[in-house]
Amino acid sequence: MDSRDHLFYWILLQRIPGVGLVRYQQLLNHFDSPQAVFEASSHYLKQAGLPSSVVAKISACKKDPNNPLLQQVEKDLQWLEVNRAQLLTCHCADYPPLLKEIADPPPLLYVLGDPAVLALPQLAMVGARSASAGGRRAAYEFAVELAKNGITVTSGMALGIDAACHEGALQAGGNTIAVLGTGIDLIYPLRHRQLSQSIAQQGAVISEFPLGTGPKRDHFPRRNRLISGLSMGVLVVEAAQQSGSLISARCALEQNREVFAIPGSIHNPLSRGCHALIRQGAKLVENVNDIYEEIGAMVQTYSAIAAAGNEQADGQLARSETLSPPLAADEQLVFECIGYELTPLELIIDSSGLAVADTSAVLVNLELRGLVESDGGGYQRVPQQLDEPCSA
Repeated sequence: MDSRDHLFYWILLQRIPGVGLVRYQQLLNHFDSPQAVFEASSHYLKQAGLPSSVVAKISACKKDPNNPLLQQVEKDLQWLEVNRAQLLTCHCADYPPLLKEIADPPPLLYVLGDPAVLALPQLAMVGARSASAGGRRAAYEFAVELAKNGITVTSGMALGIDAACHEGALQAGGNTIAVLGTGIDLIYPLRHRQLSQSIAQQGAVISEFPLGTGPKRDHFPRRNRLISGLSMGVLVVEAAQQSGSLISARCALEQNREVFAIPGSIHNPLSRGCHALIRQGAKLVENVNDIYEEIGAMVQTYSAIAAAGNEQADGQLARSETLSPPLAADEQLVFECIGYELTPLELIIDSSGLAVADTSAVLVNLELRGLVESDGGGYQRVPQQLDEPCSA
């Protein structure tokens, strides 16, 4: 089976009426692959919990080679080929690792641009569509500084703050990612068509929605969970008290991401959402150094993983000699004493043979590099997910 056939079933299952995000994931868990769903008998599909209406749609695709859904999938694949777009499935090695950690990762990501940027360290930047001139300027300047320092800027390509973030990252020559609430073939708003082309050339434009999906109100909250899920944290630049940007912040908290907010004038209604977030525990941000204080260690983790290059067959982080810079002798010694399960501190000290103070100092260095993490009086290695090669 070639890659085109493989992707055909992934798209077809997404286009079956009644198969939403939750049901798609349930079917993947039950059948392992979309192709297996279409190869299963109607009786087995019903046993898997599918309602009769969905089973009938799947059966109709199997019986009629001229079924409109099959023809639509062929058009989808042709559009992807003509426009040099890519389709990442959740089984792909290129699927962004942070996004896999959220509660409801999308099974498919449609990508215009370079899929590799999705695995780079990202900071989400969001804010009001009807932003003030000062808010747009702040968003632009923060994006410039972040991009210059190797942080990919992720946003939703909306009017106002989102657009300023993308433009700042582009101006700095950095990477930026636009997450759409439509299909990647329908740019919204239309005035951002040129912006979307620039983003695709210098990053990626992505969507979880099938081609041809237009803008709908409930799509944008879904889009927001991807913006935060791809990122190490979310920076809210300007937001009213009732704002879609606050949905992104809430998603970030639910996904265990950092939340940052830029304060503003007490007389500006677009500052009230940021002030509310700060009162609730978001970090007040005045410059990019305030952000690096929180995510610096995570950026080092990304850099270490990227420098490792080759993954081992068991899916764990490549050995320390492939890291840049390589581990020192005492770091290597302590690192070898720590497993992927929680290893008590006392056992690490005994196994390494180093003094308590020396062991503690080494552990701090390893944790800063993102190779180990502490939890309840012990340490464990930070694993790296190993995936099958992408069929796209």
